[in-house]
Amino acid sequence: ENIIEYTGFTVSFNPEFHQPNYVAWELTATETSGQTKRDSKFKTDFSVPGCATLEDYRKSGYDRGHMAPAADMKWSQEAMSDCHYLTNICPQDHELNGGRWSTLENKCREWALRDSALIIICGPVLSDYMPRIIGNGVSVPERFFKVILSPYTEPMKAIGFIMPNSSSVPQLEALATSVDQIEEITGYDFFSELPDEIETKIESECNLNRWMIRNSKKKK
Repeated sequence: ENIIEYTGFTVSFNPEFHQPNYVAWELTATETSGQTKRDSKFKTDFSVPGCATLEDYRKSGYDRGHMAPAADMKWSQEAMSDCHYLTNICPQDHELNGGRWSTLENKCREWALRDSALIIICGPVLSDYMPRIIGNGVSVPERFFKVILSPYTEPMKAIGFIMPNSSSVPQLEALATSVDQIEEITGYDFFSELPDEIETKIESECNLNRWMIRNSKKKK
């Protein structure tokens, strides 16, 4: 497993599929805004074996979909530049990238502002059969996942989402699931640093209503 620490986020990179296994970052309330403009260019990280190239995506019919979103990196010029490396990018259907995926990214910024901070991990479901290929062997994911932990609310809460990489994606309510479910699908063990009894409880929950409340109780 090739772990790369960038400014603001961490990538576990998969050279075989030429995209991340997952990308993880903490989004604090202060990081939801910033002055850095989104003028960074997509680029290959030549220090990472197997990183895709711009040529792979050209005329592929797929968007270069950020995993750690550019709008979460406006607090730092370096973070903004880093998130445009193709190690942080997957081939995404344009309707998903500009639709539900983007909606959930916006929600995460609202929730981080309200709850002080979130831990977010997302990526393609690489355990799926992926017959579609673009460029020089870049696999097109059939689905994407995102898990979100709100560590400072009382009680702590977590939720997961699975989204199909297609032009017809249902509402967020229909995409929400438990972290347990996503662990089962992906084979990853998220939030394992938490005490077992807390991890077991919050990872089995799928309560989107709790996330939609305007004000969460924070730990004093």
